[in-house]
Amino acid sequence: MKIIYQLFCALLLVLTIAVNAQKKAIKKPQPNVIFIIADDLGYTDIAAYGSSFYETPNIDKLASNATRFTNGYANCPVCSPSRASFQTGKYPVNTGITDWIKGRKVEPGITPNDRWIVPDTEYDMKLSETTIAEALKQQGYNTAFLGKWHLGETEAFWPENQGYDINIGGWSAGGPQNSKGSNGYFSPYGNPKLKDGPAGEYLPERLTNEAIAVLKSNSDKPIFMCLSYYLVHTKLQAKEEDIAIYKEKRAKLGITENQEFSASQPWMKTASGNSKNYKERIKQGNPTYSAMIKALDDNVGRLITHLKETGTYDNTLIIFVSDNGGLSTAEGSSTSNLPLAKGKGWMYEGGIRVPFIIKSPHSKKANIVDMPVSGVDFFSTILGYANNSANVSTTDGMNLKPFIDQRKTAKERPLFWHYPHYSNQGGNPSSAIRLGDFKLIHDLELDTYELYNLKSDIGETKNLTATLPEKTVALKRMLNDWVSKNYNKKLEPNSSWNGSDLK
Repeated sequence: MKIIYQLFCALLLVLTIAVNAQKKAIKKPQPNVIFIIADDLGYTDIAAYGSSFYETPNIDKLASNATRFTNGYANCPVCSPSRASFQTGKYPVNTGITDWIKGRKVEPGITPNDRWIVPDTEYDMKLSETTIAEALKQQGYNTAFLGKWHLGETEAFWPENQGYDINIGGWSAGGPQNSKGSNGYFSPYGNPKLKDGPAGEYLPERLTNEAIAVLKSNSDKPIFMCLSYYLVHTKLQAKEEDIAIYKEKRAKLGITENQEFSASQPWMKTASGNSKNYKERIKQGNPTYSAMIKALDDNVGRLITHLKETGTYDNTLIIFVSDNGGLSTAEGSSTSNLPLAKGKGWMYEGGIRVPFIIKSPHSKKANIVDMPVSGVDFFSTILGYANNSANVSTTDGMNLKPFIDQRKTAKERPLFWHYPHYSNQGGNPSSAIRLGDFKLIHDLELDTYELYNLKSDIGETKNLTATLPEKTVALKRMLNDWVSKNYNKKLEPNSSWNGSDLK
C-alpha cells in the first residue's frame, strides 16, 4: 500500500507539473485596441468630468467600467504635437513637432505684438520614428487609421506610410474643409483620403460606419484601430435636429450671451494676433457645439454597441482622450473649461488637462486614479496589454497597466511641457512642469514663473512663487534642466515688436 501511495503521489505531481506547463504555454489572446481621439474636447465637456450642460451618456457608461484618470494630460495645448506624442510615446520636443502644422509663425504670421520670433516647428512626423502602429505590427496586429492625422504635409508622411494598413481620412489638414466646393462636416468633404458620401452625410457618422466595416472585415489577427474624430474642432457644424435639442435646453435654463462670456480681461488688450477676436467663455451653452458633443457621444456608443453585439467588447482595450483642452478664448470660444483656467493654446490647466479614459480588457467596474499621467504613456501602456516584446526605441512615458489592473501606487514623477510658440488663442510661449500636487509655469515671453498647488487650487488663482520660494527654485531648476537637455532652439528678439509689455 505504501508503494502504491508513493506511485500515486508521484503521478499526481507529474500531472500537476504538466497542467501548469500547459497553462504557461497557452498565451492569453491579444486584445483588440481601439484608440479614440477627440479634437479640442475640453476636460469638463464630458458629464463624467463635470459638465452639467452637455450630455454624454455613452462615454459616461464607458467610464463606469473603465479607469478614469482625473489628472490626465495632453502633451501640448495644441493638436499636432500631442498627436505626435500619442503615436510615438515621446514628448513633442523629441519629435521636433512643437506647434500645430504649420504653426502660427507661418499662418497667419509674426505680429508686432510678438516680442520674440519663435523657433520653427517640423512639418512632418519623421518616418524614422517608430509609431505605435509599427510596434504593434511586429506583434502580429492589423492596423487601421480613421479621421484626423495632421502630422505630415505630403502623402509620404500620412498614416499608410507610418505603420497603418488602412487609412481612411487621414491627411495634412487639421480640420474639415470649407472651401472649393467642400462642406466641412457634411459631404462633400474635400478630403483626398475619404470618398464623398451622399450630399448631407455627416462626417462623424461616416467615420463610425467605416470603423465598424473595418472591424467586421478583420478576422485573422487582432486589430489596432486609431479612430481620430475631427469633432469638436471648428468650424462648428451639427445636425439641425440635435442643435434644436440644445437650443430648447438653453432656453429652459435661461442662458443669455451676457452670462456666457467675459471680454474685458487684461490679457486681451495686448495678446498676440487680432485682439478683437478674443473673448473668454465662462459658461457652457453653445447649442451647435453641444450637438457636436452629442454626435461624438452617439458614435462612440454605436461603436461600443457593435463590439458588444459581436462579442469582442470584453477583450478590447479602449482608450478615449482629447488632443488638447477646449477652445475657450478665441475663434468663437466654443466652450468653457471652468473651474480650469483658460483653454486651448494656454499652459494653464484648461489648455492641457483632458478627459483620459482607459477601458482595459475584461474590465467590469469603475476605477478612479488621481495620479498625474500624460499622452506619452499611451504607447507603453498599449504595448503592455498587447503582450509586447517588440524592439522599439526609448519612449518618454510609462506603462500604466499595473496602475489600472493591479491598482498599484506610482512613485512621484515629473511631467513636462514645452511650447515655445505664440498660440492663436492668446497664450504666450511657455514651459511647465508638474510634480505631485505642484505645477510651475514659465512664461517665455516675459521670463516669469507661476507656481500653483493644483490639489487646493485647481483654477490656478494663487501664485505661490513668493510664499514657497524653495519649491519654486527646485521646480525651476528641474524644468530648465529638462528643456536644456531636450531642446536647443531659442527665441530671438523681434525687431518689429511694438514695445508692449503689459501681458
